[in-house]
Amino acid sequence: MGDRQENVPVNGRTVVKRISEREIAATRIFDAPARIVFEAWTDPELFARWWVPKSLGVPLRSCEMDVRTGGTYRLEFGKDAENSWAFFGKYIDVVPPTRIVWTNDEGENGAISTVTFVEQDGKTLLTFSEVYPSKQALDESLGGMDGAPEQFEQLDELLATLGAGRA
Repeated sequence: MGDRQENVPVNGRTVVKRISEREIAATRIFDAPARIVFEAWTDPELFARWWVPKSLGVPLRSCEMDVRTGGTYRLEFGKDAENSWAFFGKYIDVVPPTRIVWTNDEGENGAISTVTFVEQDGKTLLTFSEVYPSKQALDESLGGMDGAPEQFEQLDELLATLGAGRA
């Protein structure tokens, strides 16, 4: 893993850190209550507005999410049906508004992803981590966290609109 993702705050707010040889995590404090950050993560319409980094230049074609323990998700990206790919899996633990754990079932090296929402004084510390089945699997998928700082910037912008009058 390159030095660019070792404990480096991006825009002073997002930190991406390799926790162990199999785990990587991104953290950021959002200026919104946990229930609103959780809603932005679990409502398919809201999620679709911030999840894909704009710099990727690839639209999210569909977003199906049944965010409950035992529920499933499927995100399809691409410019058209012939040039698309999907991420999918199931939610294995959902505790509103504090925690979501899900699988990434696209291949045998899929991570278990966890996002936690810890509220303090009206702000939320969000931690998004991925645990891979091996060091090699994590090393091969580091690009997945490259987009986290941009995604979190986009989430921050969305939260600013959602938080108005709802805190």
